[in-house]
This record gives sequence, structure tokens and C-alpha cells, in this order.
Amino acid sequence: MIKINKLEIENVKRVKAVKVEPSASGLTIVGGNNNQGKTSVLDAIAWGLGGNKYRPSQAERTGSAVPPYLHIVLSNGLIVERKGKNSDLKVIDPNGQKGGQQLLDSFVEELAIDLPKFMNSTNKEKANILLRIIGVGQQLSEFEQKEQEVYNRRHTIGQIADQKAKFAKEQPYFADAPKEPISASELIRQQQDILGRNGEKQRMRQRALQIKTAHASQTQEVDRINSMLFEAKNKLDLLTSDLETSQRDILDLHDESTNELEANIQQIDEINRKVRANLDKDKAEADSSEYRQQYEVLSTEITTIRQQKSELLENANLPLPGLSVSDGELLYNGQRWDNMSGSDQLKVSTAIVRKLKPNCGFILLDKLEQMDMKTIKEFGSWLEQEGLQAIATRVSTGDECSILIEDGYVVGQEDVQLQPPPREIDPGVGWTDQTAAPTSTNPWKAGEF
Repeated sequence: MIKINKLEIENVKRVKAVKVEPSASGLTIVGGNNNQGKTSVLDAIAWGLGGNKYRPSQAERTGSAVPPYLHIVLSNGLIVERKGKNSDLKVIDPNGQKGGQQLLDSFVEELAIDLPKFMNSTNKEKANILLRIIGVGQQLSEFEQKEQEVYNRRHTIGQIADQKAKFAKEQPYFADAPKEPISASELIRQQQDILGRNGEKQRMRQRALQIKTAHASQTQEVDRINSMLFEAKNKLDLLTSDLETSQRDILDLHDESTNELEANIQQIDEINRKVRANLDKDKAEADSSEYRQQYEVLSTEITTIRQQKSELLENANLPLPGLSVSDGELLYNGQRWDNMSGSDQLKVSTAIVRKLKPNCGFILLDKLEQMDMKTIKEFGSWLEQEGLQAIATRVSTGDECSILIEDGYVVGQEDVQLQPPPREIDPGVGWTDQTAAPTSTNPWKAGEF
């Protein structure tokens, strides 16, 4: 990983002249009071490495006669300079070959010099950056779209099942009602059949009565007409036989009652109302059961999709253990971004930014005073474990600060001079120094602040 070994800054914004050698790994905090030049140090680094799109709107220090000067030495041997009236960029590799901004862009990650851009992005944007760099964004998007479709179907089916169950529960049930609706025409037909059979039985009774009357008449005729006794006796025998037969037939004859049918005809609407209510209740219960079965099938499908999503992320080359994506948002150790501690937010941001360009081994952080000492210590320890370099500012003059900036200088380096002073032409003498070279009783030493 490429890091910043040394930097020299002069006349950039509030900085007068600063030399810094950041720690190779861990947290280098630039401390001091407000308006002393702390943020100007970070802005100068961003301008030097990120290109003119990071050039401050008023790059030159107010009141300075000397143009801005930047000199950055990187761990890969590159020397990056901006100097002169136009602050032209010069990049020199260890072999003396010159390069430009394109060479810097190949390993300097934009978000590393502008980490707040990542930290202030939306949760969805953070998740998309992570998914893009681990190469599973398209697959996860397809899984999430499928999961949403199945979830919507399941939700709709669940609502229908609840409605059916509620309808079935509200319906009355009539145990005495038949299973199917009753037809009035069918009842009338049955009534007519019974009446027809009863009429036939009545005719049989009348026939029996007629036979009986004839029998009596013939008996009297036998008594009065002895001369016709033989013929009458034969008739009598025949009638006697018929009488016996008819008497036997009518003994088992009983009229069928139509009272129940008449009652059913009169109550057919009420009966059918009960039947329909029972049928509606049965159907609603059956429909509810069917929809519940569909609901369970879709629930199983959703579980499968979520398992596939989980396996996809578990098998991905994530930049930080415990990092994941759920419902389009970042998760770290099960916590969403707004529930993460400040230290965890910095860890997640730094790990993702490093993954974007693994060769970029440094990040810049402004306004670290928003974090307490415990968070700063935890974050610094994690940086050291990961071999990462962070240069940060903090409104403080405490022991946590690696260096202190005061009035545009590193405290203890007030007399440092990084460039020769500009010269002016004296008509009588020629080129002369505008100011005498300062003599310093406290020369700057690498690694000491």
C-alpha cells in the first residue's frame, strides 16, 4: 500500500510553512485551535494528490508574496510537487521519470482524500458502493427483486386468507338445514305424486265399497229368487272372492301426509337462506385453508431467497469481517449505519474506501473533535492492525495530537523556510533577495514535531 512519507506545505490557505512526517500506520492527528491552518494541511494534500478539482478557491495564503508550494514524498518513491505561479503539477518517480495526474489517479482513491463524501452519502449509496466493489451487486439486486415480488404475492394471499376466515367466522351455521338448496318445483312434484297415489287408493276404497254393496244386493236377490239360485250362487262365489281380495288390499293402505312438504313449500325461502349460508361458510373456510397453504409455500420461497442472499454475501470478498448488506443498507455486526458507533463508522468507511483502490494506503479525516478519546483510540488501534495511515485534524492541543499547528506553522518550526524567497531587480545592482535567508536555531528533523 502506498502511503505518505513526508510532506512540505507553504502558503496554502492558512498554512505559512509546515513540514510533516506522518506515522506510517495508525492515526496522525494535526491539532490546534480554530483558524490556525489544520484543515488547510488536509486541503493541500488533497490538492496535491487529487488534482485541480480539489484546488481551494483561494489557494494562496492571504498576504503572501510567494506562490503556494507543495512537496509530497510517497512510500513508493514518487515525489509530487506543485509550485510556481500556476502551481503546476510535477510527479517524479524514483528513476527520475516524470509523470502526471493520471499516474496519481491510478492509485489515489478519490474517497480517501474526501472520506466525508462517503460517510455523508445515503445508506443505499454506501451499500451500492460496497456491492459494486465485491462484484455481487447485480446478483443481489435480482435476489432482492424476486424476494420483493414473492413477498408482495404472499402479503396479498395472506390478506385474502384473513378475509375469508373472518367471513366464515361471521357466518351463522344451521345444523338442521339440508346440504343443497331446495327447489319449489321439486317439492310440488313430490306433493303431486303423493296426491296421485292417495287418489288411486281412494278409488280402490270406492271400488271395494261398490263390490260390498253389490254383494249385499245379490244376497237379497238369492233369497227372493230361488229359481236363479245356481247362477246367483256362482256370482256370489265370484264376488266373495273379489271381496276377500279387495279387503286384504285395503287393510295395508295408509294415506301419506303432505304436511311436511306443504310446510317446506311455505318455508322454502328460509330453508334455502340457511343452506346458502352454510355453503358460503364451508366455501370460505375451504378458501381460507387453500390460501394459507399458498402463504406457507411463498414463505418457504422467501426463506430460500434470503438464504441465497446470505450465502452470496458470505462467499463474497468483503473488505471487513461482519460487514453485510440487508434491504439495500449496510450492516456491520448486525447494526445499521445510524446505530453504529463513531469508531465503527470510520472502520467501515475506511475499509470500503481501501477496497476501492487497495494500493491507496492512506485516508484524510477532518474535524475529529466530534469523537471522544475512546473512539479515537479504538480507531487508531484498528488502523495500526490494518497497516493503514490516517491523517486527521482535531480542535485540540492535547496529548492525542501528533503535531500542533499555530498561526500556520507547526509548533517548534516557526522559522522553517521551504522555498528560497522571491527576488526582485534592483536597477543599480541587479537581482537581489527580497528578504535575507532566515537563520533557524531550531531546524526541523524528520519524524519530530
